[in-house]
Amino acid sequence: MAGLLAALAVSVTGCSSDSGNSSANDKIKGADSSESASASPSASASADKNAPSFAFPSDITVTVDRKSTGDATKDAILRDVAYSTQANIEAFGKGVGQTANMNRYFAAAALTYWAKRVETVKKDGLNITGDYRYYNFEVTDVVDGKMAAARYCEDQSKAYSKETKTGKVLRTKASAKSFVLYTLQAQKDSSGDWQVTQQNWKRGDASCVQG
Repeated sequence: MAGLLAALAVSVTGCSSDSGNSSANDKIKGADSSESASASPSASASADKNAPSFAFPSDITVTVDRKSTGDATKDAILRDVAYSTQANIEAFGKGVGQTANMNRYFAAAALTYWAKRVETVKKDGLNITGDYRYYNFEVTDVVDGKMAAARYCEDQSKAYSKETKTGKVLRTKASAKSFVLYTLQAQKDSSGDWQVTQQNWKRGDASCVQG
């Protein structure tokens, strides 16, 4: 992607830049990964009992390709990380930064960042449209069953900016930079949901680029 779309897409897909200055990465800083919690059989059994519902605009499609890891704790983390991607798209589609789903699946710096970005994009007279696809979900660290680091990919090759007033779709040519690698840190809250607290992204990462 290039031009205005690239600027908008960058704005709505990461808490920090490709420079890697974010503290979110594949390990939880200052934590001993040897203390990772083992899988809990009950976690997978109750995985979808309280699943959220999402209201996307009719011109937005979100596809999540998430496979089971066989580890109940990791599956619960990735389930909620996947929900966070949908909550984010829903928020931009609605032009509301702190929806119920955003407050459920984001917290701390990540929630503050996204709430501001949604409002900024809205004030700029822009929105999003098209198809968003998420895949290659992976938990890279878990500590004490309460903190985790994870990563996933986003395909924006068929996702575009849109002018709110005119409805004009600002189409651009897909490229390697249409594929985004996200790394994040998440924390389990008192209700048992995993909330994204910090997030980082990198465009054109070889682990995400397809076709």
